[in-house]
Amino acid sequence: MTIETPKSVRELSLFEDARKRLDKALKYVSMSEDALRRLKYPKASLSVSIPVRMDNGSLKIFQGYRVRYDDTRGPGKGGVRYHPNVSIDEVQSLAFWMTFKCALLNLPFGGAKGGITLNPKELSRQELERLSRGYIDAIADFIGPNVDILAPDVYTNATIMGWMMDQYSIIKRQVSPAVVTGKPLMMGGSQGRNSATAMGAFYAINTILHKFEQIPRQTTVAIQGFGNVGAILAELLAQVGYKVVAVSDSQGGLYAQQGLDIPSIRQYKHENRGMKAVYCKDTVCDIVEHKIISNKELLALDVDILIPAALENQITAANAPDIKAKYIFEVANGPITSAADEILEGQGIRVFPDILINAGGVTVSYFEWVQNRSGLYWTEAEVNQRLEQKMVEETEQTWCIAQNTGTSMRTAAYIHALNRLGEALDAKGTRDYYVNNQW
Repeated sequence: MTIETPKSVRELSLFEDARKRLDKALKYVSMSEDALRRLKYPKASLSVSIPVRMDNGSLKIFQGYRVRYDDTRGPGKGGVRYHPNVSIDEVQSLAFWMTFKCALLNLPFGGAKGGITLNPKELSRQELERLSRGYIDAIADFIGPNVDILAPDVYTNATIMGWMMDQYSIIKRQVSPAVVTGKPLMMGGSQGRNSATAMGAFYAINTILHKFEQIPRQTTVAIQGFGNVGAILAELLAQVGYKVVAVSDSQGGLYAQQGLDIPSIRQYKHENRGMKAVYCKDTVCDIVEHKIISNKELLALDVDILIPAALENQITAANAPDIKAKYIFEVANGPITSAADEILEGQGIRVFPDILINAGGVTVSYFEWVQNRSGLYWTEAEVNQRLEQKMVEETEQTWCIAQNTGTSMRTAAYIHALNRLGEALDAKGTRDYYVNNQW
C-alpha cells in the first residue's frame, strides 16, 4: 500500500515530492495499513485572518495558517514563517516533513508548521509586533505546551517568538514559556538555540565526510543562503579548515577561488546590509579580489560540497544536470525536487537529506521545551554536547540503514522515521488486533 495524495493537495508539488520519497522507503518497512491511512492527512488545519492597524492608521488584513500534521509521538512542533509565498499547501507540506524529522531524531513530538503571507520587510517593527500578537490571538486555542509548540522559521526570530509567548501568556493568564521555543534568553530561551540548526548540520557533515576520508583543508564548499543558519555554518566550517569559496543571499553571491573570509563578510553585511568579499580588522574592511555571481551560478560551481540553505525547490530537473558538487547537504527544507534527486543520483552525486541535516534546530527546541518545563537550565556547552550526541547517533544509524538496504541516505532517513512512526501508530490498535481479538 502507498500513501495516496489527498484530493485537497493534488496541486502541491512539495507534498507530491514527499509522497514519492515515502513510496521508496515503504518497500523496506513493515507497516500496517491503518498506520499508512493515518499518515495520509493532517490531523488539523487552521486558516485565520489577522487584522492589523498600520502605523498610518489604515487597517490591513493578513492571512495566517497553522497545521498540526501528526501528534502520535507527542505534541505538534514546528516553526512559523513570514514570507510572501506562504500558503496552506506549503505549510501542510512543511508540517508533514516535520513529522518525519521529529521521528528520525527520536524526539517526543509530532509535526506542525505555521506561517503568515506577507513580506516582513515592508512592515515596521511596531506593525510586526501587532501582527505577531494578532496571530497568537487567532490561534491560541489551537496551540499549547502540550498541544502544539511554535518556533522561529524563515524571517522570524527570537524577538518575534518572545512577543508570541508573551501574548499567549496574557490570554491564558499564566506565564507559559513552553508554548514557544527560540525565545530570548531572558524569557526562557535556551543557550545555543540561535546556532542550533547550523551546529547540528556541522556535526552531521563532519560525521559523514569522515567516512569518505574527506580532509577539510582540501575540501571546497559553496553555501546558498547567508542568513542566520548559512552564515553560522559557513563560519563553523571555515574554522576547522574547510575552504568556503562561495556564499550567497537573496541579492546574489560572492566567489573567490582562494576562499572567503567568512567572519569579515558577516561583519560587513551586518554593518552595511549587503555582501562583499572583504577582510576586516576591527572597524576597517578592505575589499579583496572576488567575483560577483548569481544564485544559479553558485549552485553550478565545481566544488566538493554544495549546501542549499535558502528556500525549497532550488535544484530541479531543469538545473540538476549542471550540478558538479560531489556532496550536497540540504540545510534548507526541500531544496531538491524528487525529479532532481533522480538526476543527481545518476550523476553519482551524494545527497544528504534535510530531515536529518537541518534537525539541529528542532532538537535544541526540544531541549528548550524540557528546560522550560523543568525550570532547570543548561549551559551552552551542555546544550551543544547533547546536540552533538543526538546528531551523531542518528546520522550513524541512518548511515547503517543506507548501507544495509543499499538505498540513498534520503530513503534511509525515511525508513528510520517510518519505523518509529509505525510503532507508535500501531500501539494505538490496528485492524489485526481487533479482528484477531488477542491480548
